[in-house]
Amino acid sequence: MGRDSKYSLSRWEAAAAAGVVASFGLVLVAVYLSMPSSDYSFLKLPRSVEDIQDLRDNLESYTSDYTIQVLVGYCTVYIFMQTFMIPGTIFMSLLAGALFGVLRGVALVVFAATAGASSCYFLSYLIGRPLVFSLWPDKLSFFQEQVAKRREKLLNYMLFLRVTPTLPNTFINVASPIVDVPYHIFFLATIIGLIPAAYVTVRAGIALGELRSVADLYDFQAIATLFFIGIVSVTPTLINKSQTVNDA
Repeated sequence: MGRDSKYSLSRWEAAAAAGVVASFGLVLVAVYLSMPSSDYSFLKLPRSVEDIQDLRDNLESYTSDYTIQVLVGYCTVYIFMQTFMIPGTIFMSLLAGALFGVLRGVALVVFAATAGASSCYFLSYLIGRPLVFSLWPDKLSFFQEQVAKRREKLLNYMLFLRVTPTLPNTFINVASPIVDVPYHIFFLATIIGLIPAAYVTVRAGIALGELRSVADLYDFQAIATLFFIGIVSVTPTLINKSQTVNDA
């Protein structure tokens, strides 16, 4: 074959990735062409709270008149970032709160994050194995062992991972198909488990003027609350294990 199949991509795999990138690019071009002629130099991937404030100030006037275009553009960028593991989606969540408020913002973020995670899942299923084995071999082994031990209550375990910062969401997205987490479990854990963190971030986006850095989002109380929710989600698994031991 002339290549290490574990750590490199074949031509068709690279072509598939390029095709996905091109598809996102076409959607963004279509959105751009549908917007009125103006100076869009402010448009960029947010990397700081200041970038979000700038985007909010410039996009507020467009959001009411060109709602569909803004929504499609927002979702496309968010899903693209999730699919290709580009850092900064937390800033996109802040932007959703600043532009759309809490309820619509949370719904938008959960939808875009779930779609992006699903896109990453399927792309990883096709071409992700070399990346996962090369970047996170030890973490992948740990994740594989945990998934194998919790097959009967896998949804509870995946919910726990989504709610708590035990494993990075990016790693979960790309590694889940490699360790045979079924998509329906992955999907349910994602769409439900992301709600608490999405609420915290979107709500903070409404008060951008009071936010100095991303570190301000997750104080001790917020992190403790997320861990509490995570423990509740995994409790059925712990109870089931205890009952199994007693029955034995």
